[in-house]
Amino acid sequence: MAETARDQDYEILTPPTTLRSKVRELTPREAKKFDPVKAAEAALKRISGHFGTWMDNETKALLGAWECVQHEGMSQETLDPLFQAAHNIKGQALTLGFPLVGQVAASLCHLIETVPAPEMLPLPLMERYVEAIRAMVMEGAKDIDNKTGVELLETLETVSGEFLKQFPSKTEETD
Repeated sequence: MAETARDQDYEILTPPTTLRSKVRELTPREAKKFDPVKAAEAALKRISGHFGTWMDNETKALLGAWECVQHEGMSQETLDPLFQAAHNIKGQALTLGFPLVGQVAASLCHLIETVPAPEMLPLPLMERYVEAIRAMVMEGAKDIDNKTGVELLETLETVSGEFLKQFPSKTEETD
C-alpha cells in the first residue's frame, strides 16, 4: 500500500509518562485509611484564606475589561475580555465561596451570549451587572442570606429577561 503525501503531513508525538515519578504510592495500610474526599476538603480549607483575594482579582479583571468598553466602545474586541472575565467569575464563584456573585455573572454571560451583536447590548444594564459584581464581592454578599444581593440579582435578571424578549432564542429559531 503506497503512502500518499497526505499521510506524511503529520507526526505522532508520545509525551513521556513521568507522572508516576511525581507521586508516592500509598502502602496498603495507608490506602485503607485514606479518604480522598476528606483530603480534598482539608486542602480546600488550607487554601480557603486566599479565596477572597482570588475573587477580588477576578473582579479587578472584570472592571478592567469594562473600562476598556467604556473608553473604546462596545465591539467584539472589547466584549470578548469582558465576557471572559464574567465567565471566569461564573465558573469560580461557587468554589471561592461567592455563589450569589456567580449567579450574577452567569446572568451577565447569558445576556452577552443571547444578544446577536455587541453594539446591541444595553450599556447601562451591562454597567449595572459589573457594578453589582464589584459591590457584592466588596461587601461579601456571598449567598442567599444576603437579602440585598438576592434582590439585586432578581432585579438584574428581570430587566435582562425583558430586554431579551426581543431576541428569539436559538431553540425557538429551530422549531
